[in-house]
Amino acid sequence: MMWPLVLRFLRSNAPYITLPFAAVVGIIGYNLESLLSDRYTPYNKAVQDQRFERQEDEILKDPTNVQKLKYQENVLGKNVSPSLSKD
Repeated sequence: MMWPLVLRFLRSNAPYITLPFAAVVGIIGYNLESLLSDRYTPYNKAVQDQRFERQEDEILKDPTNVQKLKYQENVLGKNVSPSLSKD
């Protein structure tokens, strides 16, 4: 006979009951994760520094060593009918 009163009390005070429970579960999960996982992140240079070094390497290459220019066929010439191909 007391159950409806208990359930009504729990329903009306649900935030006050669930908040401490959720906090305890969160604290336990946080500490458990810190024990089980490896938080080490390897050091990488900043992306801007990597880009600067890459550009610097391209600038320092020998400017006299240039690839021979060739005629590059355009996209429209790739898929032509056999009667129009230059074979």
